[in-house]
Amino acid sequence: MTEADAGARPRPVRVALFTSCMGDLAAGGPARATVEVLAAMGMAVELPRAQTCCGQPALNSGYPAEAGALLDRWLRIFAPYDAVVTPAGSCAAYLHHHLGRLRAPTPEQRALVERTYEFSQFVMAYGTELRLRLSGSVTYHDSCHLARTLGERRTPRQLLGRIEGLTVREMAGCDTCCGFGGTFAAKFPDVSVAMADTKLRSAAAEGTDWLVSADPGCLLHLSGRARKAGPPVRIRHLAELVRDALVPSEVPA
Repeated sequence: MTEADAGARPRPVRVALFTSCMGDLAAGGPARATVEVLAAMGMAVELPRAQTCCGQPALNSGYPAEAGALLDRWLRIFAPYDAVVTPAGSCAAYLHHHLGRLRAPTPEQRALVERTYEFSQFVMAYGTELRLRLSGSVTYHDSCHLARTLGERRTPRQLLGRIEGLTVREMAGCDTCCGFGGTFAAKFPDVSVAMADTKLRSAAAEGTDWLVSADPGCLLHLSGRARKAGPPVRIRHLAELVRDALVPSEVPA
């Protein structure tokens, strides 16, 4: 979903939050922040209680049949909505990239995935009225799936650029892998940790207040390593930063 495609569509009425497994089980902050930002945009966000995994971990582990079954369930659950928003860039990338690889999608299924947005894509398309202000500085980490699979590098930076008072500094290797990679971190922990340390050193060299990204998995991995032995870098999801930047009149009661 490109910003131009989104902007050409009518403002969605029924908006669903896809939390992702990470948001449900380990990192709920970005999902909550997403709801608060969308509420400030005037959206009534629904949380389908029947939602489960989209199938990405199964596919990454070499089980395409099981991944396809979970994808079918995801397609049924989110079919009624005008838009689906997720704070997990990797899940958005999986849905857009693998729908046609795991299934021969119907036109309705393809249309559903086309109206599924990563958080920054949706805010940039429909949140132009938001007033954002936050003093500080950040550097941005491009998660592999969001940047390479979904091909989205622009909207997260555009959204950061809309925050008054915020300085954005590009770190060296901003788009190199942090070492999480889903099951990669579990299968190759030594390599994964070394990659996280490299990313954290790059972020620390910029001297910013926060290292920001749009994928909870990357941030959970990096924050864990920073607490354990890495450079003292503070980690923040883009949705949480934007929520914190909402001027008081925009914050929902």
